[in-house]
Amino acid sequence: MSAPHREHGMEDLCSAGTELYERALRLGQLPTEDAQAAPCLVDLGLLHPAVDEPIRLEPVAPVVALHRLLRTSEERIASERRREARLAETFGSLMRLAGPHPAVTDTPTIRLLTGTERINQAITEAMAEASEETVTVQPRAGLTGERGQVADATAFDRDQAALDRGCRLRTLYPHTMRHFPTITARHERLKGDVEARSLDEVPDRLILVDRTVAFVPADKDGGLALEIRQPAIVDHLATTFDRLWRLATPMFPEAAPEPSPKGITARQRAIAALLTEGHTDAVIADRLGMNIRTARVHIAKLAATLGSQSRAQLGYLIGQSGILDQER
Repeated sequence: MSAPHREHGMEDLCSAGTELYERALRLGQLPTEDAQAAPCLVDLGLLHPAVDEPIRLEPVAPVVALHRLLRTSEERIASERRREARLAETFGSLMRLAGPHPAVTDTPTIRLLTGTERINQAITEAMAEASEETVTVQPRAGLTGERGQVADATAFDRDQAALDRGCRLRTLYPHTMRHFPTITARHERLKGDVEARSLDEVPDRLILVDRTVAFVPADKDGGLALEIRQPAIVDHLATTFDRLWRLATPMFPEAAPEPSPKGITARQRAIAALLTEGHTDAVIADRLGMNIRTARVHIAKLAATLGSQSRAQLGYLIGQSGILDQER
C-alpha cells in the first residue's frame, strides 16, 4: 500500500505532482487514473477534465496558473492592508483619548544568561547601580582553586563598592557554613552595613538588588542563570527572603549557642525532621549543605542517643521523643 499523499500548497509542489504536471504539459493530456498518484494537481487547479472527454485531464498553462495565483496573492495583500487601515483608524482615536503612552523599554522582564562570565558581568552591572540594599542566599561554598579566588575577589570588590555607596548587604547561609574560614574572613574584611545569618536549610542561590532585579540559577551546574525584572516575581522573592531572615540565627557577631534538649543538637533535630519525611541520606546531605559522610555520622549519633537499632525504629523513636516539638 502506498503512503497517503500529504497536503501541501502550490509553492511546495510535491515531486510526484511536479513530474506528472511536466508529463501532462509534454503530452497535452493524461488519463484520469494517472492523476491518482498526485491528486494535488486537480485540487490545485493545474489539471482539469477535458470538455469533450471528461475521462481525460488537460493541463492548465503555467503562465495562466501563475497569473491566477499572483492575482489571488495580491487580493489577499490588499485585504490585509485594508484591515490594517481600519485597525489604525479605530485605535488612533483611542490612543489620542488615552494621551501619551509610556516609553517602551527594550529590557526583557526575564532573561536567560549563559556562562559564568556573562552571569557575573550581569550581576556586577546590576550591583553597580544599587543604591539601597543587596540580599543574597548562599547555599554552598563557591569555586575552589584559582578560579574560586578570582570569583571571590570579584564578588568582594562589587560588594564593598555597594557598601561604600551606603547600601546594605544581607546574606543567608546554611548552618554548616557558619565556621568556614573563608566566609568569616570575608565578613571581617567587608566594611559597612553588612549582616549574615544562617538556617538549617536555605533555598538555592539568590541575589536580589534593590528589590528590582533578581538572579537565580537556571541549572544545577551554575552555567545558566535567570535575570528577573518582573515586579511580581521579584516582590515574591524579596518577601520569601524577609521571612527566612526573621527565622535565621545571626552569624556576625556570633550568636550564643542554644541548649540541646535531651542531648540532641540543633543539627540533629534538622536531620531528624528530614528523616521523618522519608528522605534518603543523600537528599538530607544536599538539603542541609553537608557531604553524605557527615550526614551519616550525625544520623548514627542521633540513633545512638535515642537507642535505635534500625532506620525504621529511628523514625518511630524520633516521633515519640518530642524533639521536633522543641523550639529552635
